[in-house]
Amino acid sequence: MKKLPFLIGAFAVAAMLNAGPALAETTLKAIAFIPKTHPVMWGSRAWTDEVNAAMEGDLKIDYVGGPEIVPRFEQHEAVKSGVLDMAFIVGSDLQDRIPEAQAMVLSRLNPSQERESGFFDYLDGLFQERMNTKLIGRVQMSAFYLWTNIVPTKLADLDGLKMRTAALYDRLMKHYGMIPVTMNSPEVYTALERGVVDGFGWPNTGVVKLGWAKHIKAAIDLPFFEWSNLYAVMNLDKWNGLGAATQQKLMDITIAFEPKMVAYYRGQEAKEWEALTAAGVQRVKFSDAENEDYLTTAYGLEWTALEGKIGAETVAHLKSLTGN
Repeated sequence: MKKLPFLIGAFAVAAMLNAGPALAETTLKAIAFIPKTHPVMWGSRAWTDEVNAAMEGDLKIDYVGGPEIVPRFEQHEAVKSGVLDMAFIVGSDLQDRIPEAQAMVLSRLNPSQERESGFFDYLDGLFQERMNTKLIGRVQMSAFYLWTNIVPTKLADLDGLKMRTAALYDRLMKHYGMIPVTMNSPEVYTALERGVVDGFGWPNTGVVKLGWAKHIKAAIDLPFFEWSNLYAVMNLDKWNGLGAATQQKLMDITIAFEPKMVAYYRGQEAKEWEALTAAGVQRVKFSDAENEDYLTTAYGLEWTALEGKIGAETVAHLKSLTGN
């Protein structure tokens, strides 16, 4: 019995040694390509909240802001180099490095279907190889529209309009004689107010809240690029530094989040149209022939441009992965 205190002490020391230090919570700094409070960024905020709630004590996303921290067009490189841990950014800004990412807006599949078709894995491989970046998932969806300070009745009415753009709409605008003017979203209100632009390309989310509707008379009610191209990415070295269980849990949360995100934005779009109508914005279409021309052109121009960069064979493969 005299040996009992010694044995108890020995077991206690062994338990302490085997336990090792407690694992610290990993914190990842994240920013967005536009201000994080913008209505379009609801999905990024909701996704962050879900991740932080589900992974408390293991992983935390510290969503610190937007382009005021790192300018929009420098964010992809900042994630690549590790200056940023994470970002919520758009594929249209990667046309010179991952032109295949443009297929995100041309997809006819929802996010869950894209994972099943292999499209997500295909893009993820390109992000890892070319940008040292892990593609996490989509955090926003909403069809795009063109908005004008006139009420056009035919496609020819668009000729000569100066339109705010951000690369995504350039080819469509130029095709119909519009003049694309590149600017970040915080500049749009003043540009509309001063007549620097006559309209813009944008989803319907936030047009009223941001005050843009005050200077707009019409939305061309022919939505295109329904699945947007806004996604969450992480520096690949940071991703590889997470444990396998943490990686899997993060992806499981994202996969479960995407259908909820889609449902939210679809419901929100209906509410936004009510507010836009109350603000006096008209929803316009053209003749059946011009409507078909407009939508066929929106998609056709992008596929043709993409083919010029990556070849017909790769485009054909992308079309098969995206339901085109």
